[in-house]
Amino acid sequence: MTISIAKLIREFTYNGMKFADPGPAFSPNDVRDLFSAQYPELTTATVDGPEIAGDIATYKFVRAAGAKGSHA
Repeated sequence: MTISIAKLIREFTYNGMKFADPGPAFSPNDVRDLFSAQYPELTTATVDGPEIAGDIATYKFVRAAGAKGSHA
């Protein structure tokens, strides 16, 4: 019996876009915070995942849905 250890590759997605993993020192929330400078809507997003397929762990940034305006 052989046991092999595979390193998971992290992938981050939001609204059809893929973001590069800045490194294992960053937690998924840290990655969200890092990219929120370019995508301000990520500041209120939650992190879903990971979903693991093969050797890829995919985290999704999901925007919080909310109503705007006086009719909410």
